[in-house]
Amino acid sequence: MSSPQHPVCVTLVGAGPGDPELLTLKAAKAIGEASVILVDDLVHPDTLKLAKPGARIVPVGKRGGCQSTPQAFIEKLMVQEALAGENVVRLKGGDPLLFGRAGEEMAYLQSQGISVKVVNGVTAGLVAANSLGLSLTHRYFSHGTVFVTGHSPSSQKEIPAVDWEMLGRTAHSCRLTLVIYMGVNTALDLQNALIKSMPPDTPFAAVQNASLANQQSVTGPLHALHALIQSAAISSPAIIVVGDVLQGLADLCKESPFGQALQAVALPSA
Repeated sequence: MSSPQHPVCVTLVGAGPGDPELLTLKAAKAIGEASVILVDDLVHPDTLKLAKPGARIVPVGKRGGCQSTPQAFIEKLMVQEALAGENVVRLKGGDPLLFGRAGEEMAYLQSQGISVKVVNGVTAGLVAANSLGLSLTHRYFSHGTVFVTGHSPSSQKEIPAVDWEMLGRTAHSCRLTLVIYMGVNTALDLQNALIKSMPPDTPFAAVQNASLANQQSVTGPLHALHALIQSAAISSPAIIVVGDVLQGLADLCKESPFGQALQAVALPSA
């Protein structure tokens, strides 16, 4: 059992977007020390090879559009195991603090007198951009990045849905890149709302399974977002990126006032 020197604690660990080599050293250490690991569906199986012999692995799948383990059950299970003296790790895909329900879990655990540690993970939005050779905040085209969920609220108790028309207007006028999580199933609604306030030819990219061997992506103009995602058979988990940072380097060379500098970078030396 826990003592004053070893207070009851649960560690929320980010496993990253899939590739186990993207785990932080701190995440690997926490996994290796855990006696109970509550693991999400999107965590790569090889990540669990870091667990020590005898560690109990508890699948608590949570994936949009699929049957999921109830959040209340997960929270109560964490409390039960921690109070029983187990070293509990809640292993999540991506980063626990970015669309990972860490806020809810932290609040519940703390209400039960249990302290919480969080180990950050690499979030899929960054890795998806990297897979495209893309800087989300390229200084010539973007003043910042908005990480936003494309998942619609499932009940009136949740916060209101995103006002996509307003967000698109803000992103266009302020030169912001949109990075949309969980947006594949609502792609048509996103497209129809965004083109009300953004140019229809604004480029987008959708990346499925970023960092994994079966990664695939599709790019095109915003007005064809839904059709192209369907034709490429892009499904969850996927990231949608919308913004001028996606313009091809050849186009940048033609249109940008910094074209000569960009061209010098783009062309291989003789």
